Amino acid sequence: MSSPTISEQSPADQERPSALLHQFLAERRSVKERIAAGKALRERVPRSDHAAFAPSPTRRDPIAILEDQAKTRLPQLVPIRYARMLASPFAFLRGSAAVMAEDLSNTPTTGITVQACGDMHVANFGVFGSAERNLVFGINDFDETLPGPWEWDLKRLAASAVVVARLLGADRVVCESAARSMVRSYRKRMREYSEMGHLDVWYARIDEQAVLSVLSPKARKDARQMMDKARQRTNLQVLEKMTDLVDNERRIREVAPLIVRETHTAAGRPIQEGLDQVLQTFFASLPDDRKPLFSRYRILDVASKVVGVGSVGARCWVIFLQGNDGNDPLFLQVKQAEASVLEPYCTKSIYAAHGQRIVVGQRMIQGAPDIFLGWGAVEGVNYYVRQLRDMKGGAAFDPQKTKPERIPDYCGLCGWALALAHAKSGDPACITGYLGTSDAIDDAIARFAFAYADQTERDHAALASAAREGRVTVTGE
Repeated sequence: MSSPTISEQSPADQERPSALLHQFLAERRSVKERIAAGKALRERVPRSDHAAFAPSPTRRDPIAILEDQAKTRLPQLVPIRYARMLASPFAFLRGSAAVMAEDLSNTPTTGITVQACGDMHVANFGVFGSAERNLVFGINDFDETLPGPWEWDLKRLAASAVVVARLLGADRVVCESAARSMVRSYRKRMREYSEMGHLDVWYARIDEQAVLSVLSPKARKDARQMMDKARQRTNLQVLEKMTDLVDNERRIREVAPLIVRETHTAAGRPIQEGLDQVLQTFFASLPDDRKPLFSRYRILDVASKVVGVGSVGARCWVIFLQGNDGNDPLFLQVKQAEASVLEPYCTKSIYAAHGQRIVVGQRMIQGAPDIFLGWGAVEGVNYYVRQLRDMKGGAAFDPQKTKPERIPDYCGLCGWALALAHAKSGDPACITGYLGTSDAIDDAIARFAFAYADQTERDHAALASAAREGRVTVTGE
């Protein structure tokens, strides 16, 4: 594969280095001063203000928001998205980040900005292999990432803790413990990061031993199983699971409508032409040291694949490549990148390509991203690219296998990972000053979590009603 010409940077990309340089040259306050500045924000936004949630009088119909999103999705797959969201209130929450983004935009914020995930919930964490082949725990979904208020990620994560705890039959005590454990962990870890050097925070990881050290003995057993599973999720495992031997060549196994081999792009071009364009632009996005490695692989097959809950209907492809021989496979996931659900309520992304927005955000807050993380475009549609597995453990939380009493332990781990992400991209000292050492913020956000869990259940019921009335079409898989 020959290296394509790298296109010129957009004006926004050109302005970004000068903005960063200006920030670097600006006078930097001490940790003590930044903590004091954060504490002073309590005068304007008391921590107790975060407890309240009431639907805005002008709140849009949540089903209408989902229908607006469906306009840019593949129409034949949208009914599958609705079906997956109807499975439970937690499934609805997972698929309705756009709904909650609007609700959060009407809640108080301190004005402290981080690289927000934008779709924070307890199933958006997992373990993944670093370039050094060590297992690391962290956020594993960045489709909606954008600079935004730290409070929004924290509140969405806490609400998801209550929603999923209810789904598992937990009583109110366990539900509250889950939400408070998550916020308390976030608060305490953020204070630790505020006292560390900038490079120490940047290099910080939540590795296997760190995970096991904070869990109870019973939860530790679940964590070990999760990590063992991640180690098995290699490209060779995908080869056995997703391909068949056809005429002495491996080909991706079709499982309609979830995995389908197509011959033409949406614009009617041969699939090979579209694929070549995506990979050329993706190749240009790779760091120079990765390009020779990627160029050694050849493409064997490609198929479209349905993924996730909220992402269902977005264009997504799996590309099967091979290196030296049949024991040297590489599987890439090429997924459509749209505007973040936060964008209507935050500063617009400085990147013209939403795939680039996702990749830069992931590199900033995940800490040890995929070596083939990149972006591309074809026919006016943006994509981001990553390996399909490569020691990725998938969601660390499985509602079907988790006992209610273990949820608080897990939520504490999620709070830690979120704190690390925000500390890497924001000002941990300023956030720490605002959070304080008492449980005031724990109380407030736990109360918010219960209120928003109630709202999620109402919205889930509204989707069920829309399905019964025929407003939305639901299709099984």
